[in-house]
Amino acid sequence: MNKVVSSELKDIAQYEKARPEFRRHIIELKKRRRVPVGPEMTFVFENHDTVLFQIQEMMRAERLVDDAAIQHEIDTYNQLLPDQNELAATMLIELSDAGRVREGITKFLGANTGECVYLQVGDEKLPGVFEAGQSDDRRISAVQYVRFKFSDGQREAFTSGGKPVRLVINHPNYRHEALIEGAVREELSRDFA
Repeated sequence: MNKVVSSELKDIAQYEKARPEFRRHIIELKKRRRVPVGPEMTFVFENHDTVLFQIQEMMRAERLVDDAAIQHEIDTYNQLLPDQNELAATMLIELSDAGRVREGITKFLGANTGECVYLQVGDEKLPGVFEAGQSDDRRISAVQYVRFKFSDGQREAFTSGGKPVRLVINHPNYRHEALIEGAVREELSRDFA
């Protein structure tokens, strides 16, 4: 997938003018890239436009105009993009009781492993590969970054629609799965082009 480059970015003034339309585009795009798995976890599969939006929003929020600071944001967020034969997602642990977030999130300790989170293409499991440093034995971040690496055959099965695809969470405290189909599967299949 093409990385974001600095020449694509609008300066803050230009972005403010373009933001309402670009934001609407991203909201619609993310509807086709969002996969809820049970009541408390959602995966948002990243692509060039979602990352471009995030960089522009960071520039806007932090009023970034320094080229080095902007390049740092580009380098940081480009790491979220999938490589060849991959899908990459932001995994969000979404707890509704704000007063119990610290207590509630501990039930997800260990959920950010390939044994607990995987894509299943037909009968084959593709374990999630999580970014390091987002948890330890006492805490877990509510935002995780995960990649799913495909063989050529698995990619073909995903894009052709020939086999069912499920996003599975198999954790002792949270067992849910979601079928990836229809517009979401079509949208994610484009990531392999």
